[in-house]
Amino acid sequence: MSKQELEVIGQDAACCAGLSSPLDVDQAAELAKVFKALGDPVRLRLMSMIASRGEGGEVCVCELTPAFELSQPTISHHLKLLRQAGLIDCERRGTWVYYWVLPGVLDRLAAFLTTPQTAGATA
Repeated sequence: MSKQELEVIGQDAACCAGLSSPLDVDQAAELAKVFKALGDPVRLRLMSMIASRGEGGEVCVCELTPAFELSQPTISHHLKLLRQAGLIDCERRGTWVYYWVLPGVLDRLAAFLTTPQTAGATA
């Protein structure tokens, strides 16, 4: 068997850039909690429905529940897990509960998932 080195052309080191700095233990634990909450398809859909309202937007649980073939208590349980993960918050107004994405949550996730780009690098 021949061992040859292959030259990679058309790429620079920036294409493989990693995180700006590694996570510490506390950051990793916090981020794992967030990804665990988002790891369920129902919770991911709920999060997208709430986040689609935009900055400062909110949605009533009465608008969320009909989108799923699940009971209202099950939807409430999923929303509770999203709240516990620090992704959303809520407020009860009479009979209904309104949910919104906490400020900066999506930006922090995007910052983690986006690798730093160097000047002149293209995607």
